[in-house]
Amino acid sequence: MTNSWRFSTLGDRHRALGSNLEDWSGMGTAWSYDGDPNAEYMAIRTKAGLMDVSGLKKVHITGPAASHVIERATTRNMEKLMPGRSVYATMLNDQGKFIDDCVIYRMGPNAFMVVHGSGQAHEQLTMAATGRDVSIRFDDNLHDLSLQGPLAVDYLEKHVPGIRQLPYFAHMQTSLFGKPAMISRTGYTGERGYELFVRGQDAPMIWDRILEEGKSMGIIPCRFTTLDLLRTESYLLFFPYDNSEMYPFENEGPGDTLWELGLDFTVSPGKVGFRGAEEHYRLKGKERFKIWGLKMEGTNVPGNGAPVFRDGKKVGLVTQAMYSPLNKHNIAIARIPVDCANNGTKLVVNCATHGEIPAVTHSMPFYDPEKKRRTAKD
Repeated sequence: MTNSWRFSTLGDRHRALGSNLEDWSGMGTAWSYDGDPNAEYMAIRTKAGLMDVSGLKKVHITGPAASHVIERATTRNMEKLMPGRSVYATMLNDQGKFIDDCVIYRMGPNAFMVVHGSGQAHEQLTMAATGRDVSIRFDDNLHDLSLQGPLAVDYLEKHVPGIRQLPYFAHMQTSLFGKPAMISRTGYTGERGYELFVRGQDAPMIWDRILEEGKSMGIIPCRFTTLDLLRTESYLLFFPYDNSEMYPFENEGPGDTLWELGLDFTVSPGKVGFRGAEEHYRLKGKERFKIWGLKMEGTNVPGNGAPVFRDGKKVGLVTQAMYSPLNKHNIAIARIPVDCANNGTKLVVNCATHGEIPAVTHSMPFYDPEKKRRTAKD
């Protein structure tokens, strides 16, 4: 934790569950708990689990130029985003390369909150704000508790009127256990879930009460890295772990295009004027690789960075893999050649621990490909 400068008020809860609070994005984060991570995975897929994702950075952008700043810094059209709704967006540098992703919440006509991970979003927003009538404030008191899984709504509707009617990527200002809260129907699991934005001083009570009351429903605390199992199935990328910042190209610096990452959908149709826009459009069709899925034989899971071979030649690598005890598949997110981005190309993953693992290319998401679970309306 030598690099940590941000602190969750739930630190003592995580230590009691066996975490050493490893650093992520400047905050001591519960990468590990005692016990079986597969049990946490199963809870979120079949019941519900509670995670502290307060390591995500929350940035408030307010003032007459707020929408202009976000338009310049991100790929989304703010004129389409109304108060009470949110949208997933990406950010690029001048070379048209991905530097961060975020969720943008519109709080009012001239008020937004941008939530991002460990990339350069805050710096990008600050740069776009120079000389503009806007205020940018980083908020580390605001904690983010993520309650994910099919029973999350059943639990919350006991306490929050109208929660079941809240649409996907919408949020509401409300109260929870007598404390102010913003509840957003978002998450990082591929399940129906909610993020509870609450004050740091209220987070321990809310955490304890959800786990106490939800125990009979099977709601359990989940470590941060359980997200790796869930996101792999659901095709949710994690910067920088799926990117060239982690796996640099041999003859050039890091930097991936949205076309390569499969994130080009985050650019609002016809939008220009955002940072890197000209290069983004110019680079279409010039992909050097593709983020794509692999289905592997057996149950042995290769480690991150395991090389991928075609006909005896290294052509790519695994960025994240998992075996699902629920869905009985051994799968991975990989960086592979463009001509392998299809269904059915035979490859081999060379795992340092388990040796050669036969694999075949497969489109993502592997789980709930029509995204019906996360977007359910009942």
